[in-house]
Amino acid sequence: MLRYYHNPRCSKSREGLQLLQDRGIEPQVIEYLKTPPSADELRQILALLGIPARALLRSKEEEYQALGLADASLSDEALIAAMVAHPRLIERPIAVSEHAAAIGRPPENLLTLL
Repeated sequence: MLRYYHNPRCSKSREGLQLLQDRGIEPQVIEYLKTPPSADELRQILALLGIPARALLRSKEEEYQALGLADASLSDEALIAAMVAHPRLIERPIAVSEHAAAIGRPPENLLTLL
């Protein structure tokens, strides 16, 4: 089962979901602003993506500046805690399968999971 971390207000997130549905895939849609992932879920997603926590941050969000997240000395755990507390900071959309994950920017990146 594919999990899809989705923000319905985001055009890229809607495009990515449509791309999957057009290929007959109905993922488990998680509106992550309403139901944020836990720290453990984020760690799992980061491991599947093979990226550090900083690479999953949306640096243009207000919270990024307000929380001082540009500070390069912050640990992955501190950044994960910030994303759990402020899910708008999480890059979107993200599709997660049992053994892999992809960020849907551009939406075609999601096709690597099929």
